Amino acid sequence: MSISASALLVELNISVWPASKIDREVTNKVNSDAGAVQGASQTKKNLFAGTSLRKDIEKFAARVRLYHNQHTLPWADKGERLLPTKLFMEYKQTMNGYEQTFNMMCQNFYAEYPRLVADAPMSLGVLFNAEDYPDITNVMNKFGFKRSVKPVPEAGDFRLDVPAEDMRELVFSFEAQQREKLAEAVREPWERLHSELSAISKKLTDVEGDDGKKRYHDTLVSNPLELCSLLTKLNITNDPALEEARRQLELTMLGADIETIKEDADVRKQLKSKVDGILNKFNF
Repeated sequence: MSISASALLVELNISVWPASKIDREVTNKVNSDAGAVQGASQTKKNLFAGTSLRKDIEKFAARVRLYHNQHTLPWADKGERLLPTKLFMEYKQTMNGYEQTFNMMCQNFYAEYPRLVADAPMSLGVLFNAEDYPDITNVMNKFGFKRSVKPVPEAGDFRLDVPAEDMRELVFSFEAQQREKLAEAVREPWERLHSELSAISKKLTDVEGDDGKKRYHDTLVSNPLELCSLLTKLNITNDPALEEARRQLELTMLGADIETIKEDADVRKQLKSKVDGILNKFNF
């Protein structure tokens, strides 16, 4: 099954300087005092313990990676993931915004870097070592935001000067790999749906003697609805069974009211029954 018309390959690489060092002197002293073998435990120090500027960049990068993974499907073992063409414009616009924000945060950090280094002796005390702090040019090379987009290749794209028999073998191997990757890609939306349904069912299971201990949040309703919206675009093969399972969950949660769920055990029981019905109906 060819998916070159319904998906693209995207790769995202974000690098953030960890700005931490293993303090060899302190590590050796701690291990020596503890009677441990040298190097058994390592003492790390945060080079910028007194500020969150670099840490904020790291947290933002994690947020971007999460968005990337949520809106794409697995393809290669590392790197490339499958982006449905239905999500391309949203993905592109969101990533453009993320990249601008990332670069702005990095520029703020670069501007503050001399001051942060000057303040480090006070925040680190005896752990301070000037050699731990590279010059600003090297620091800037430790941050990066790179992404690439390209078509999903097809066997017919081969342009190799090899004997016909070898070409047939290459094409056969390529197509087998593509089928295996596609099978993994189309399995993930099912796994996300199953995970969401299972989580809802578990949350709605009332246990005797547990009255008042469970907390129900708006996300119990909003998360599955957001997933249902996303699944319409992640269904790159237009699997009718996946669409029907998605539709049933969406209809179930559209009629749910979180305040009623909090107060009424019978409502929770009825909602759980509908969710369990979806779990039992489809071959997850």
